[in-house]
Amino acid sequence: MSAVKLVSTKEMGREEWLQWRNRGIGSSDAPVAVGMSRYKSPLELWMEKTGRKLAEDISNKDAVFWGTTLEPIVANVYAERTGKKVRRVNSVLQHPEHPFMLANLDRIVEGGGVLEIKTAGLRSQGQWEEGVPLAYQVQVLHQLAVTGKAWADVAVLIGGQEFRIYRIDRDEERIAQLVAMEKTFWDHVEHETAPEVDGSESCNKALALLYPRTAPVMVDYTERKEMNILFKTLLEARQRTKAAESNEALLEQRVKEAIGFAEGALFSQGKAMWKLSKPSRSLDTKKLTEENPELTAPYWGEKPGSRRFTVMEGD
Repeated sequence: MSAVKLVSTKEMGREEWLQWRNRGIGSSDAPVAVGMSRYKSPLELWMEKTGRKLAEDISNKDAVFWGTTLEPIVANVYAERTGKKVRRVNSVLQHPEHPFMLANLDRIVEGGGVLEIKTAGLRSQGQWEEGVPLAYQVQVLHQLAVTGKAWADVAVLIGGQEFRIYRIDRDEERIAQLVAMEKTFWDHVEHETAPEVDGSESCNKALALLYPRTAPVMVDYTERKEMNILFKTLLEARQRTKAAESNEALLEQRVKEAIGFAEGALFSQGKAMWKLSKPSRSLDTKKLTEENPELTAPYWGEKPGSRRFTVMEGD
């Protein structure tokens, strides 16, 4: 089995590339689609794939800039250290049996492999100590599924100076599970039905975009057993959270009391700091407006309202 070369990316601009990407699930989309991403929820990805939300342009972010800049260098170092030839694949690839599965590869390696190139900051070094982070494993398995290749090497440059290579072999069982999970997500896209929420901040933002306005009506769920169980569970969760926050505040106050006039204290499991911050200056806009309204008048603007979620127990 080999991938279908869907379209060349040699002369392709960003807008056209995004249009092709939205026709399926790319390798960087795969961890999101199956709920393995820390940064984006399946609901937000669904909104992007269905045209309800534009994907964030991250091309100007430092991490992306350095990743793109260092990619050819990491590829060359990999080739030198392994003695294997690598080459670019300037095409959007498509799974021959599951057309919704797409991939853009960093490099192909001689001998039937894929090369995935990563750059990581020092703060994320710990994520690589046990091997390739799970989200990247999913990304690579997706590429192996699309291409039919037997293995992939992940070459990562950590902190600009530590170079590592990890091998991920083709695992038919894991690939079958991944394909099934991705198909479930793509069914949501094709049928315009939103995937379940997952409690993430990404989901909060997606829901705010999905339902930005309100109508002057109340939905009556008093006779719906499953909805009343849901609401009761929410109330109980909030009560537990409130109790936990209250207990945390009490413990924090006791530690502060123990620190006293010191700036911190050492404990067998760590340390607690209670330092005085530097003085800061702020503009008293309320006073300025009251005393010189003509100065601030040209700078007032209207900010769109946002929906606020509140919960009240009882009638």
